[in-house]
Amino acid sequence: MSAVSDRLPTFPWDKLEPYKKAAAAHPDGIVDLSVGTPVDPVPELVQKALIDAADSPGYPTVWGTPALRDAITGWLERRLGARGVTHRHVLPIVGSKELVAWLPTQLGLGPGDTVAFPRLAYPTYEVGARLARAHHVAYDTETFAASPAGAGLDPTNLKLLWLNSPSNPTGKVLSKEELTRIVAWAREHGVLVFSDECYLELGWEADPVSVLHPDVNGGSYEGIVSVHSLSKRSNLAGYRAAFLAGDPAVLGLLLEIRKHGGMMTSAPTQAAVVAALGDDQHVREQRERYAARRTVLREALLGHGFRIEHSEASLYLWATRDESCWDTVAHLAELGILVAPGDFYGSAGERFVRVALTATDERVRAAVARL
Repeated sequence: MSAVSDRLPTFPWDKLEPYKKAAAAHPDGIVDLSVGTPVDPVPELVQKALIDAADSPGYPTVWGTPALRDAITGWLERRLGARGVTHRHVLPIVGSKELVAWLPTQLGLGPGDTVAFPRLAYPTYEVGARLARAHHVAYDTETFAASPAGAGLDPTNLKLLWLNSPSNPTGKVLSKEELTRIVAWAREHGVLVFSDECYLELGWEADPVSVLHPDVNGGSYEGIVSVHSLSKRSNLAGYRAAFLAGDPAVLGLLLEIRKHGGMMTSAPTQAAVVAALGDDQHVREQRERYAARRTVLREALLGHGFRIEHSEASLYLWATRDESCWDTVAHLAELGILVAPGDFYGSAGERFVRVALTATDERVRAAVARL
C-alpha cells in the first residue's frame, strides 16, 4: 500500500535550513523575512474575547455560533461590498491552509479531474490536488485573465479553478474587469471557482476586489467561493481562524463533510473572531505598521541593486537581481537576512525571492542597515 506522503513533494522549507543557519551566524543575529509569520501582538480586544470564552467545556459546532456567522456576514457586506449574504453563504474553517490542502478531496475530485492554479502560487494548491489524486495544471495569470478570458487553460475535465488575488508570492492584484471575465468564463464552462483572498485588506498600490462583489458576480454567488483568513490582518495565525463565503450549495456540502470529519474551530477562537471582525481600527493600525516596513525595505532593496515586480498588495516584496534565486538567498544569508526562494512557488519564480514584511521594526531596521 502506497503511503499518502508518497504523493507529495519534498516540504519546501526544509531546503532553506542551511541558509537559515548561515544567516543566524551573523553577529547581530538573523533577520527572518522568509515565512511571513506575524510578529506583532494579538489585539487586546481579541485576547479579551478569547479569555472570556475560555470556560467552554462543550463541543463547538462546525458551522460556528450564530454570533460568528453574524460577524462574518456583517464583515462581508461592510468591507467587501457583498450583498444578500446569509448564514447559508458562510462556513468557518480551521485556518485556510487545511481547506486548501483538503478541498479537492472534500469535493470528491480524483483521477480524471483537473485542478488549476496560478503558475506562481502557494504550494498547497498543488498539494491539495495530489492528495486527491487529481490532475493539476498551472496557468499564467496575465494570459488567462486577459480579454477574452480563458486563454491558455483547457476547460475539459477542469473541476476546480483557484484564483489568488492579491497573490502570494507576487502581490499581483486582479482587476475588477479581469475577475468579472474569469467568473463569466468559469460559469460558461461549469468550473467551480475558489478565490483565495487572504490578503485582500493589504492593498498598497491597488485596491483589491473580491469575487463576492456584485460588479464581479452579477449579484449571484453561483459557482464561486472566496477564502478569507484572520492570520495576517489581525495577527491570528496562532489561532487558526478563517472562513469561506459564497455559493450556499457548495458550502452546504462541505459543511456536511466537515461535520463528519470533526473539522471545527474551537469555541474560544470563534469568540475571538467575532471580536476581530467587528473592529476595523486594529486592522488600520496593523496596515500602518506593514506600510512603514514596506517603504524602508523596498528602498533598501532597490538601493542594493534589486528590481521589484508587482508587489502592489499583500505582505511581500517580489524581488530579483536577475540571477538564480538560490544565489540571491545565499547572498542575503551572508548578510544575516533570510528570504524565501522564488522557485518554492513555481519554476517561473526561479530568478526571484519573496521578502516578507513580517519582522519587528527593530529587525527591519537591522536588515535595512545591512543592505
